[in-house]
Amino acid sequence: MLTEERFAKILSILESMGSVTVQQLMTELNASESTIRRDLNALDANGQLTKVHGGAILKTMAYSTKDDNVVSRKEKNRDAKNKIAKYAAEQIAPGDFVYLDAGTTTELMIEYITSHQAVFVTNAISHAKRLAERGFTVYLLGGEFKAITEAIVGEEAVEALEKYNFTKGFWGANGVSLQKGYSTPELKEAMVKKKSMENCKERFVLADESKFNQISSVTFAPFEGATVITTGLSLPAYKKCKNVIDVKQ
Repeated sequence: MLTEERFAKILSILESMGSVTVQQLMTELNASESTIRRDLNALDANGQLTKVHGGAILKTMAYSTKDDNVVSRKEKNRDAKNKIAKYAAEQIAPGDFVYLDAGTTTELMIEYITSHQAVFVTNAISHAKRLAERGFTVYLLGGEFKAITEAIVGEEAVEALEKYNFTKGFWGANGVSLQKGYSTPELKEAMVKKKSMENCKERFVLADESKFNQISSVTFAPFEGATVITTGLSLPAYKKCKNVIDVKQ
């Protein structure tokens, strides 16, 4: 087994178990004690796990319990977001019925969408306005307006989603975790994300690398419940996942 393959396997085991011993890894990877200890030293030096006596524990994940406002988020990791948005927009085909979640990366998608035969539903006023300006057919959900994320949220929005069956959908997330899935800080917004995902055939979460190994207050879908579109990903445990697309250009 190659070094990178062992690294990915070790991190995957840690994601599922939280901690692991050298002996367990020797058995699981069919490797010598010296090899395992060398691997743990390297991963610890890279900040990907915490080495302890006799084994290793999962690097503490970052928790977030509140949203940043849209203005401050728009400029964060903008180059990566543009790459992700362009690739995501290319997945939309003529005849698609698309859900577009509120968010700065999903908003960037709009400039790259070329299929005017697609129809859109969104919970973001800014998205609806830009789609309409570009000549797309778009429906805006009703409900409570959340100023900090500029999203329509709450029970009325969830009820409005009941009648829709989307072919494709694109969501943002504050946190992406193998263990805790896709999460966001606020319950009312999570309800809308969850319901729209449930009513969608092909689901895509758009996330730059800063969102990985992050956990927010409310999980709205399990990790395997969507395909993640990202770019510049350096985390081995995620790179090997079949539902992760790492955009190269």
